[in-house]
Order: sequence, then structure tokens, then C-alpha cells
Amino acid sequence: MTKSVHMSSSSSSSSSSPFLPPAFRFITILKFWYFSIFFLFPLKLHFFNFCLYFLNFLLLIQQFFFRFPMKLKGLRAGLLSIWLSGFLLIALSFYGTQLLSPTSLNDPFRYSGDSIATAAPRITIFTSLNVSSLEENSQALLALRSWLALSSQITVVLFTQHNNNNNNNNNNHSSDSSSFTDKFGSRLLLDSTIDFTFLGTPFLHSMMSRIEAYQSDIAVLMDPETVLLPDFISALSYAHELGRDWLLVSSSVEIPRFPFHWDETRHFWRQDNGKRVRFRELQKMISLRSLQSNSSASKMIMAWNNIDMPLHCGVLPPFLYQRGTHNQWIINEAMSCKRRFVFDATSTISSFFLGNAENIYNRSDNVSEPKTRNWEYVGNSHLGQLYGSLYSRSYTLPKLLKCNRRYIFVSASERSTDLSIPKGKSLGFRTREKISACITRTKSRSLKLDFVQKDETVPPLKFPFDLESLLPLVADKNRTVVLSVAGYSYKDMLMSWVCRLRRLKVPNFLVCALDDETYQFSILQGLPVFFDPYAPKNISFNDCHFGSKCFQRVTKVKSRTVLKILKLGYNVLLSDVDVYWFRNPLPLLQSFGPSVLAAQSDEYNTTAPINRPRRLNSGFYFARSDSPTIAAMEKVVKHAATSGLSEQPSFYDTLCGEGGAYRLGDDRCVEPETNLTVQFLDRELFPNGAYGDLWLKEDVRAECEKKHCFVLHNNWISGRLKKLERQMMKGLWEYDASMRMCV
Repeated sequence: MTKSVHMSSSSSSSSSSPFLPPAFRFITILKFWYFSIFFLFPLKLHFFNFCLYFLNFLLLIQQFFFRFPMKLKGLRAGLLSIWLSGFLLIALSFYGTQLLSPTSLNDPFRYSGDSIATAAPRITIFTSLNVSSLEENSQALLALRSWLALSSQITVVLFTQHNNNNNNNNNNHSSDSSSFTDKFGSRLLLDSTIDFTFLGTPFLHSMMSRIEAYQSDIAVLMDPETVLLPDFISALSYAHELGRDWLLVSSSVEIPRFPFHWDETRHFWRQDNGKRVRFRELQKMISLRSLQSNSSASKMIMAWNNIDMPLHCGVLPPFLYQRGTHNQWIINEAMSCKRRFVFDATSTISSFFLGNAENIYNRSDNVSEPKTRNWEYVGNSHLGQLYGSLYSRSYTLPKLLKCNRRYIFVSASERSTDLSIPKGKSLGFRTREKISACITRTKSRSLKLDFVQKDETVPPLKFPFDLESLLPLVADKNRTVVLSVAGYSYKDMLMSWVCRLRRLKVPNFLVCALDDETYQFSILQGLPVFFDPYAPKNISFNDCHFGSKCFQRVTKVKSRTVLKILKLGYNVLLSDVDVYWFRNPLPLLQSFGPSVLAAQSDEYNTTAPINRPRRLNSGFYFARSDSPTIAAMEKVVKHAATSGLSEQPSFYDTLCGEGGAYRLGDDRCVEPETNLTVQFLDRELFPNGAYGDLWLKEDVRAECEKKHCFVLHNNWISGRLKKLERQMMKGLWEYDASMRMCV
């Protein structure tokens, strides 16, 4: 019995022994194959270790089971199934790892902020928009919702202009802004600290300067009506990992209509029948449309990292935002500067905007209007010609593509460089074949930039406004304008004066240019300017100060222009550019009532009457458009035309009488023929340049604010350069001439 048992056991062992060596050989070959694959196709280290541990675990299992007699063939079959399952798991894992790149794992295929990992970069999208234009069916609101729905890491900053011409309008604007920000929460910010033209067009250089003050990993500047799709996030996430400074540019596709709407969750697009629209369907629609029409360079997306570092070398000219040229200019200068890696991501970012065709979404009121605002485009062209190398050099951008779910860069010669692969490693042969085939067959979209030729001529800059057409545009609700007259030698002081009025939210100003240089300069600075064809010619650049022949000729332009505006039915506050404003004086000046001309006194003696002979300062006065004032101003202009002096003595001698014959008390005069009252302004509130030695104080601003001054005149000093130096040194300067921007 024992013998038979022994023989049975031996027989069983003998029948199993042929099975054992192949099993060990199978596992050994499998491990050798795996090591070979690892070196040919580099994988993540943690994935390699996992597979290696799994193979060793299989070996331990088979060694454990073969220590004991195996009487059942089913157990052997089970063990064999474990080996086969392990082999299949490794093969599937290897295939899946090759398909999925690290960035593709973060691709959101629906509009959900939760789909982006918490480590995703902070993205701030900047644009300029009038908040009042964000109606329920506006294109801008459609675009804004698409941005915020992409990720919880996105914040939107809207540069917007507050309307200060009318108190009721201002209150309405504030309520609109409040309700608008409440609707979108803390991820939407309104910023009104940038510079705008008198028509409300924002300055790009002011926007870019303000962008540097925000804290964000990535800054994006784009058109307010461009709708973004989810691949925007994955492309920026990839760029964020490049390990160097970069500038991404991408253009958008125009589509005639967009028949979809947001669902209640604001996460998905839906058709009218309620059916959800998949991301790939939208992407396909954009791709098909891109084959029929070119991408628009005007609707460009710009994104960059290290937002506190400039995009290019040099100074950004005062381009008007969304008025052409500036996109090409920035790309050209960034490529020339070589501080950043500049690339075109048009093929990897899906974005679109609605054309002029009829659709359910309304256009915003601040979009480009080529027919009526052509001069703004021409102005940008002039700036592009004056500054930088746009008209002398052009570049071809490398393109960012996505092939085999991997981002790659393709140069103009179609030679690709994959920056997502760590140094020292390479792609497998089959993967490279797939990527190469993808590049070959892909009809990728690209940025269409109309780079100008070296010999291309820019059309002349024609400003479509004159005095008559400007007045209704800039006057406040009381039909009042603030007028200043300037020549080219005082252009920087003019801009400092303008910047101060903008800071005080006084937009109802006008500029009368004495020469063509000042006229062209003012147009490019976005000022409401008109040219006086009767202004004196050959105005001296440095020798046109008080008392000079040039000064005498120039001042007479002011009274003629004021009279013309009064006859057109508008009140005028004339202010020389060397008058620094601490507060807005218009409410006080308008309180004097009709038939009163309020003027600054030029008397410096603190104990003398302020209406002494010839102490009326014609560089700061307020005149109403009424019959007595117009009649009195006609007498002043006529007197000045026959005088060999400046207009200032003509003001006093006409309105107060020679030697002060029409004086009334210590601060008034009454002209007997017109019955116009001249009110001399309190010198504590409206000091001239010699009163109280204010300009000699160490802190002029503090002294004037202590007195509650409205203005301070920078007169009683001889020479343009001395006047400029004094105002700058005392900290009463609001303009950076090197940056062409308010400070």
C-alpha cells in the first residue's frame, strides 16, 4: 500500500515535471522582454517598479504552489490564467501610458472648473469693455461666461470707463457695475484706472502697464467677444511647464451664427431641443469653418507668463486697443527682443467669434467701427511706423500642434521639436512615426498676420472732428467745456494737465492746437483737439514766455476761441496748461450765476486789493454763454486786436476800465455798457504763482491742500524750462513723457 502510494506520488510528480521548466522560462522571458521594452520606450519610474513587483509576485505564487503536489489540473489552469492576466495587464498599461501624455490627463471635455487640478496655474484674462453693453443676449456676455466656466483658476479683469459727464449716468453706471459684479462673484473685477481717449477707446500701453500690477501665473489679453473652448486650458497648462519665458498667440475663427445656449448649470452648451453639445462637436465646427475663412488677427489671443516682465524691449507706443497694428507690432518686437519664446497656438486653441451675420447674440457697442473710426486705425499705423522694427523686419512663428495626444512645436521647415520630453530621453520609433504622420496630414490653422512692407506708405492722419462737432461730444450736462491752448513746446505740460483732469474725472476738456505738430501729437494721444487756422506762425520753441512778442501773439488766440465757443452756446472755463488742479473748480464757478465772469487775480501783495489795475489773469477764467458776457468778450477781442501788448491788459482795461475806473470794492468790476460783473477769485483758493510764496514751500501740495486750494498757477516765472523744472521738482507732474502715459 505504501509502495503504491509512493509510486502514485512519484508518478504524479513525474507527470508535472515537464510543466515546471516552461513556466519558469515563460516568466524569465517575460521579465527580459519587459526590461528591453523599458530601455527602448522610457516610461515613468513608478510604473516600471509596479510592473516589476507584479512579475516577482507571480514568481512567488508559482513557487508556493509547486512546493506541494498538484493533484488537480484545474489549479494549474488557474495559475496559468494568472500569468496570462499579468501579461495582458502589462501590455494594456504600456499601451495606455504611450497614448496619454501628462498634459492630456488634464484636458477638460466639459465646462467645469472642477476638471482642472488644484495645481493648475492661476490665469487672469484681461480685456476692455463697457459694462453697460453686457446685456443678456450680448456676444460679450456669451464670451465672458465661456471664460469663467473653463476653470475655477480663472479670474477676469474688465478695464472699463466710468461716465462722469452726468451725475445720473454716473449713478446708473455704478449700480450697473455693482449688480454685474454680484452676478459673477469675486472672479470678475472691474478696473477703471487706465487711460481712455475722449471717445472711450482704451490705450493699450496703459492696459499693459496696469496688467503688471496683478498677481497671476499667466496673463491673457483678448477681445471681449471671443468665446473660448476647453482646450484653451490644456494648452496654457502645457506652456506653463516649458521652463522659460514665453508668449503664446492665437487667432480666432469667425462663424456666422451660434445656435446654442448655456444650460442652467453654466457647464454645458445645449441645442434648442435640450440636447447637450459635446466639446468635440464644437471643435469640429470651428475646424470646418477655419477651412472656409482665415483666422482673424484682430481677434487675437495673447498669453504670457512672468507678467511683471515686459513682453519686448523698448517702450510700447500709445496704441489704441482693438484698432489694428498693435498685435503685429508686439509679436514683431517680442521676436526681435528674444526675451521670450514666441509661438503660434492657433491650431491647438479652439476659439471663435460671431460675425456680422444675423444671430441671436447682439454685438457690443465698443467693437471696431472701420467706417466711422478709420482715423483710429490710421493713427495706430503711424505709431507702428514711428516706433520699433515692424516696417523693416518680419518673422515666422513656430506652431504648437497636438499629435497623438502630445504637444509638439513645428518650425516653418516642418522640423518638430517636442519640449515635453525630459532631456536624455527619446520617443519610441512607432510614436515618432505616428506624430510625423499627424503633422503631414494635419491642415492646421495658423495665425494670419499682415506684416507691412518696408516701402509701404501709411495714409495721412485725418481727424474727422472740428470745434463744432467736438463740443456736443465733450460738453457736460451744463453745456460747459474746459479749454486749453497749447503749442508744441508745451506738449508735455499739456499732457500733464490732461492727466490731472483725467485723475479728477473731468472729461469735458478741449485742446486748441497752435501748430500742426501739436495737432498731430494730440490726435495720437486721444485728445479732443482742433486746429486754429488763424494761429500765429513760427512760434518759438523756447522763447514764448510772458512778455515776449511770441507770447503777445499767442494769447490773443485764446480770447478769440473763447468768444467763438460762447457764440455756439457753450460755457467756457479757460485754463492754461501751467495751471495745476487740486480739485474740480467747476461747481464753485458755476455757482456765480449769469452775467458774471470769474477770473483769477494776478496780485501777489497779500495786503493789496485783488482787483488792482491790470491784475486780471487771462490764463484762468470762467465765462458763461449769455448776452452780457458775449458782448463784453467781443469788446476784449477787438481791443486786443489793435493792441501791441498781450490780451491780458485788454481784459482789464476793457472790463474794469483803464486805471480801474469800473472797480467795485476790492474784488469786483462792473463793465457799464454790458453790465457784466467781473468777479476776482479768492487767492487762498485760486493762488497765482507769486502769492504766499507757495512755490517756495518744501511741500507745495501739502500747503495747498491745507488751504483747500482748487488750483495753483505756475506763473510769475520766466522761461519754459524753468517753469517745467519747478513743476516737476515740486511733485506736481502727472505725465511720463518717456512712456507716453499718465502716472
